[in-house]
Amino acid sequence: MKTDFRFSNLLGTVYCQGNLLFSPDGTHLFSPVGNRVTVFNLVDNKSYTLPFAHRKNISRIGLTPQGNLLLSVDEDGQAILTNIPRRIPLYHFSFRSRVTALSFAPSGRVFAVGLRRKIEVWHVPSTPDSNAEGELEFAPFVKHHTHTGHFDDVRHIEWSSDSRFFLTASKDLTTRIWSLHPEEGFTPTALSGHKQAVVGAWFSQDQETIYTASKDGAVFAWQYTGRPGADPEKMRDDGDDDTDLRWRIVDRHYFMQNNATLRCAAYHAASNLLVAGFSNGLFGLYEMPDFNQIHTLSISQNEIDFVTINQSGEWLAFGASKLGQLLVWEWQSESYILKQQGHFDSMNALVYSPDGQRIVTAADDGKIKVWDIESGFCIVTFTEHTSGVTACEFAKKGNVLFTASLDGSVRAWDLVRYRNFRTFTAPTRLSFSCMAVDPSGEVVAAGSIDSFDIHIWSVQTGQLLDRLAGHEGPVSALSFAPNGELLVSGSWDRTARIWSIFSRTQTSEPLQLQADVLDVAFRPDSLQIAVSTLDGQLSFWSVSEAEQTSGIDGRRDASGGRKITDRRTAASVAGTKSFNTIRYSTDGSCLLAGGNSKYICLYSVSTMVLLKKFTISVNLSLQGTQEFLNSKLLTEAGPSGLVDDQGEASDVEDRIDRTLPGSKRGGDPSERKRLAEVRVTGVAFSPTGAAFCAASTEGLLIYSVDASVQFDPFDLNMEITPASTLAVLERERDYLKALVMAFRLNEPGLVQRVFQAIPPADIPLVVAGFPTVYVARLLRFVAQQTEQSPHVEFCLLWIRAIVDKHGPWLATNRGKVDVELRVAARAVGRLRDEIRRLADENVYMVDYVLQQADTSADSGSGAQARAREALEWEAPEPEGRSKLLGSSHEKGLSLDDLVKQPVVVDEDEWIGLE
Repeated sequence: MKTDFRFSNLLGTVYCQGNLLFSPDGTHLFSPVGNRVTVFNLVDNKSYTLPFAHRKNISRIGLTPQGNLLLSVDEDGQAILTNIPRRIPLYHFSFRSRVTALSFAPSGRVFAVGLRRKIEVWHVPSTPDSNAEGELEFAPFVKHHTHTGHFDDVRHIEWSSDSRFFLTASKDLTTRIWSLHPEEGFTPTALSGHKQAVVGAWFSQDQETIYTASKDGAVFAWQYTGRPGADPEKMRDDGDDDTDLRWRIVDRHYFMQNNATLRCAAYHAASNLLVAGFSNGLFGLYEMPDFNQIHTLSISQNEIDFVTINQSGEWLAFGASKLGQLLVWEWQSESYILKQQGHFDSMNALVYSPDGQRIVTAADDGKIKVWDIESGFCIVTFTEHTSGVTACEFAKKGNVLFTASLDGSVRAWDLVRYRNFRTFTAPTRLSFSCMAVDPSGEVVAAGSIDSFDIHIWSVQTGQLLDRLAGHEGPVSALSFAPNGELLVSGSWDRTARIWSIFSRTQTSEPLQLQADVLDVAFRPDSLQIAVSTLDGQLSFWSVSEAEQTSGIDGRRDASGGRKITDRRTAASVAGTKSFNTIRYSTDGSCLLAGGNSKYICLYSVSTMVLLKKFTISVNLSLQGTQEFLNSKLLTEAGPSGLVDDQGEASDVEDRIDRTLPGSKRGGDPSERKRLAEVRVTGVAFSPTGAAFCAASTEGLLIYSVDASVQFDPFDLNMEITPASTLAVLERERDYLKALVMAFRLNEPGLVQRVFQAIPPADIPLVVAGFPTVYVARLLRFVAQQTEQSPHVEFCLLWIRAIVDKHGPWLATNRGKVDVELRVAARAVGRLRDEIRRLADENVYMVDYVLQQADTSADSGSGAQARAREALEWEAPEPEGRSKLLGSSHEKGLSLDDLVKQPVVVDEDEWIGLE
């Protein structure tokens, strides 16, 4: 089994904090998710997460006008410059201060960054496509200028369309105008007049008007004009026509949203659209300069944190951090382009669908979400549970999902119609903590933390079949054997029991352990059980003999990272570490384990050796990710992270304390995330074994063996030409190399020539060595040739070789090659229909010939012989036969004449046919 798993995508969370960005063409949306950046393709309905990770949560992101460079900055001012097309981090840089605003100039040469009260302008690092010499700079970040003058944090930076001036909006109630280079007759200007913090400031299309919006819902329009009511002629006569010209408020507007405050705003200069998001979850769309209200909609239960508009002005993107919501709204058609929301509480369990294309997650918020792995989107959310969902499990056959919850119910879901079709409850009110489903899908079992019994229901009737008593503590884990014969349960009474529930005597075999049982797992061959206990031990038991065969001490492997309140170092805190969730791999050779640690461990079952440790997070915003505590963060009152500074916030709504005293899992969802601890609550292997996923504090992490972009050595060869391709084909007879070179050039004529020149006997060998990066294109090309080319048997040999040699890859990447597989199936189906139709026509024709032969006495044996030849003769392929028959009818030949004349087939006409 391959163990080279790498991070490939992040699901379960779509937006955390910071600003959203549209790509220059408006088709991609960049969203900061914790310490990573997720990119949503709004046209193809897909998403992917960039591979880099910051040391803390991202606060601001910026994108160059060309869309090739992304600058992301975390809460400490640490920046990463990333190449978007290649998805490669290029440079790490520190601004040495908290970044509050970031904006690239439309020219793409400079960017402005707000560092609290200070504004700095930096040159954009050049790339080979923008540099005249085609070389990268040795010093990517060069400071151009520093501006000071604000008295509080800068919240927004906006550039003019010609990149000569930019505006800065601050919490000190003012907006300031700055120039990039010294301009004759221009001095930096402050626009003051708002009564609360300025949220945003923008230039109009002609740059003659400036719009500013403040937190209290006031929108001011500024113009460079003289004193209102003054006579221009008199001013010109006095000679002071320039002395009284300055930026003045020419119009005032107010949103009037009762007690709601303005949280964010965006302006699209080309269409004069102003979008405002409020603290009550409403957003409004207004047309400037008349301030005509176009639309108002409630899209969230909490405040909207950020809004942006794409370049064409058609799509609006909103982000709400408290509930983790991300929406893209098309205001003209009033429809959602994207509407996603992650779990706003910790995930408890996850499971792969039997086909490996979807992942189901269950969380403390009572929601069950189904995620599509290929697109990265949540396709359906179930909200029928009224309390936290603790377990989820698929039936082995069919699209049936079972979930257990603390509300005392076990529910069965139909994932075809997306509905709850069965609910199982106990005679008394219980809270179910674990669940298992029989492989046949006919029996479901659940364990409770209230009573120590295991309840078993029939899925068909919904009735309670039995209650298994024997444990003396809360039941923490359940698992059915893959063959469906046994049920194993784990409890806090330090025992695991094996139940034979389908036999007449429901015997229970207890397995004595040294600590409380956290999780149990059956090996796929049903011969071994793995048990994880609270003391960090992994023990393996033989099912037939009920004896322990081996064990692993996982405390050292799980240790790492310390919390703010820990009095010991990360190395000596190993006594408190254990694995809360364990799963076997598909082939049963490896065991995946995760718990209250930043590590996921992969063990070999046969050798009991740690194969690999995966670090799920390096985010210092979470507790348990750092190895050593910083002494400067320790105060007389304790760690600075635990000091409550909420009462010192400048805004009234930020000073309100909504938390419940002494509770870690209650109160406001955002407050529970403030000092979140890194942990893994669930792991699962993909049915194909090529990936695994883990439910963590930051979201649903997917690790895959083919996560990186596949390397093709021909990408680096500059000598690939049609002439060299034909030379490799005809002289060297290296058919594999010639075919790859032809696909690299992507010229249809050249690809077809190389394709038809490959001998049929070499097809399996060529396909076996063909790079997987081109398999989808080869499959589509062969399917098109099957529909167009007369060489039917030749194309079918190619299709069979592709399916035989690359079948597992096609099954694993079904979502990527779904279109190609449908094209190939359509081509084969059309070919089958043509052959059937042609065979039916020939049967009637041959029957007619035989009847004519029987009635004609003159022809006698000659006609019968010719008819027999017509029956035994097989055309090289149906289309060729139909062409031959068609040409004979055009010449006026009968079937007897056709049988008499010899059939001559050119050797070059039928390639690959014998």
